[in-house]
Amino acid sequence: MTTTLGAMPRRVTICEVGPRDGLQNEATPISTEDKIRFCDLLSEAGVPILEATSFVSPKHVPQMADAGEVFRRIRKDEGRTYLVLVPNERGLERAVEAGVRAIAVFTAASEAFAKANINMTIDESVSRFAGVVKRAKAGGMWVRAAISTAFGCPFQGEVPVAGVVRVCEKLLALGVDELSVADTIGVGTPNQVFDVVGALRDVVPLDRLGLHFHDTRGTALANTLAALACGVRIYDTSAGGLGGCPFAPGATGNCATEDLVYMLHGMGIETGIDLSKLRAASRFIATKLGRPHASRAYTALEAAEARTARLAAANA
Repeated sequence: MTTTLGAMPRRVTICEVGPRDGLQNEATPISTEDKIRFCDLLSEAGVPILEATSFVSPKHVPQMADAGEVFRRIRKDEGRTYLVLVPNERGLERAVEAGVRAIAVFTAASEAFAKANINMTIDESVSRFAGVVKRAKAGGMWVRAAISTAFGCPFQGEVPVAGVVRVCEKLLALGVDELSVADTIGVGTPNQVFDVVGALRDVVPLDRLGLHFHDTRGTALANTLAALACGVRIYDTSAGGLGGCPFAPGATGNCATEDLVYMLHGMGIETGIDLSKLRAASRFIATKLGRPHASRAYTALEAAEARTARLAAANA
């Protein structure tokens, strides 16, 4: 597959997943008020798509037990998409009750991962989502489908590109509006990005294809650069680099929104996101988690700002 830097898009859409994917596995309980504030700060920063919460079973994911209240109370700016994850029809019902207008469903490209994560085969999961997607579309909702382990699986290792394409075709046949194809455990490299995107571009238009990279092995930005060269314009990221797959040993989380925005803005690619306001959102949630973020750009920019403030105070 031949690519050139000149083929890169001039604007990118970022789906901010920090409030859901970033927080769902956190052991530290985050209050409803703090989740709402985190979401509102991200809206203030200008994220175009915000994955706000997840309507999963509170028994299995206690951190998301307040999904309905969180979604009802967050600010909802015109022109932004406020997305939630739903695992089944009961989750959809709860989302509808909360006023949700955009949902995400999820499966895997690896049979072994689907079995371990959701205790069913890929085909079984797609069948289960068929009713969810049908009801959501009938209600005028926007529907996204996430496909995990598209670049490698912690249980079966290599995941064939043909398997990724097959799952994507099944989800598109259900009528979903957009796909998010994920490197869930952060093993992907740019050559794989060229292979996966090269195969998928014959199946789904690039304006309906998103990519979700993890930075477990430090390749998230390299993989994004490869995807940009392929013309992909939609990326999932998490403020501060929050999140990570519990099945990935040593996982450092999702690609950090600050890292990607810093790189894109430096390349002259627009995002519509205010990096300073984005850092304010990350700074806020860091105080609630009680630890520093993994994001390199966030850490460096915060340190530089603190140094400038110290110098100004010393010279006052």
